[in-house]
Amino acid sequence: MPGKLEAEIGQTKAIRLLEEEASLNIIRTADVLMAQIADVLRPYGLSATQYNVLRILRGAGAAGVTCKDVASRMLTRDPDITRLMDRLERRGLLTRDRAKEDRRFVTTRLTPAGLDMVNELDGPVEQSHRELMKHMTPDELRTLVGLLEEVRASG
Repeated sequence: MPGKLEAEIGQTKAIRLLEEEASLNIIRTADVLMAQIADVLRPYGLSATQYNVLRILRGAGAAGVTCKDVASRMLTRDPDITRLMDRLERRGLLTRDRAKEDRRFVTTRLTPAGLDMVNELDGPVEQSHRELMKHMTPDELRTLVGLLEEVRASG
């Protein structure tokens, strides 16, 4: 008898490996989470990746960070972070400044409009997380976090 994942995706054959079933469940769950966040961000004209960049820049504060630093802090890999940041810059959400001493060094910072937007999104994004996880207890959530961290640590 197929499990819940098999039923969700219309697969008639059972998944052979428990490890594969766990991996596929993580991927499917990540897709559900990303779709939920996309719904929250859509009215703001942002993708989840762009929102992640804005959060990273907010965390960096007035000092800013380089494009390489942003890329290393991303939750998901994006091969074209430069173009993504170009779009955010055109929208007036971030600025990039070249260092006078070394023109290769570019510091990226949030603009006031970018900071306002990311701050405004805190409430709706937090509410989305709460809604999706509302059926789980704090202990269950801590266990889930720990298990997912273990998976990443072995990768």
